[in-house]
Amino acid sequence: MKLILISKRSDKVRTFSLNSWMRILLSAAVIGIPVAAGVLLGLKLADGRWQLLFEDHIADMQQELTLSRQELFEDRQRVNQTLSLMTAKLAQMRASVVRLDALGEQLTELSEMEAGEFDFSATPGLGGPGNYGQQAYRGTADMQLDLNSLMFNIGQTLSKRELQLKLLRSTLADKKLIDDRRLAGRPIAYGWQSSAYGMRTDPFTGEQRWHGGVDFAGRLGSDVIAVASGVITWSGEKSGYGKMVEINHSDGYVTRYAHNQDNIAKLGTVVNKGDVIATMGTSGRSTGPHVHFEVFKNGRVVDPASYIRRTSR
Repeated sequence: MKLILISKRSDKVRTFSLNSWMRILLSAAVIGIPVAAGVLLGLKLADGRWQLLFEDHIADMQQELTLSRQELFEDRQRVNQTLSLMTAKLAQMRASVVRLDALGEQLTELSEMEAGEFDFSATPGLGGPGNYGQQAYRGTADMQLDLNSLMFNIGQTLSKRELQLKLLRSTLADKKLIDDRRLAGRPIAYGWQSSAYGMRTDPFTGEQRWHGGVDFAGRLGSDVIAVASGVITWSGEKSGYGKMVEINHSDGYVTRYAHNQDNIAKLGTVVNKGDVIATMGTSGRSTGPHVHFEVFKNGRVVDPASYIRRTSR
């Protein structure tokens, strides 16, 4: 193989002869340089692509982390909201229980139950065999739904019970009001009947005279009580009666309580059945401590015996 070199400055031409080794070296240089450059360029490009892929992977991971944080934040918000709702619902249920306790105490008083017979504030006794063989795993969502459903049902039950107790209280209150208005019982807490209604021997003259009421004897100063609710229309001295209290009741009834030691009820006040209106005495035309009890119906005196024997219904 020969190489011919031509110079531009001179017209000289040089010729070189290449042996086999020189030809190999020249071929390696001519071919190897572009190949090496290509390889280096490829490696450079490959390094950039892997860097880009790596950066893309990091970006994906950061996005997933951001989404996870957002989901966690939303889950916490839902939990906090659920807890807030549960707290508010529990507060409402607590208020309902307090109202039920108050209604229960009122019903106990209205129904005149003995103290301790029924305690609305005490936890009722419960029990029964446990069924441990049917327990199963429940997811958080299912448990939350069950809890919400349970609290809703309990709230509904409390509301129904409260309404029922209010109706019952209203019924008992109406019944108590009716009972308070009915003339029933004796005008004393302690004592005995010493004289009946009708004709009797007058204790001062020994003659037969009309007695328009019933006498109850007892200890001086003992309580005289109203046999029904009403308004005091007389509280003072009255000829023959001594110190007397008169009560105007509903349905045209009037009762009188005479020969008192002291009148406690004042004119114009409202009294309930069982209220102490006077103390037993011997004022007026009297031979000893007693209360003279009279009943008027529509302005006419009647025998108090039927009302004395009557009990509250």
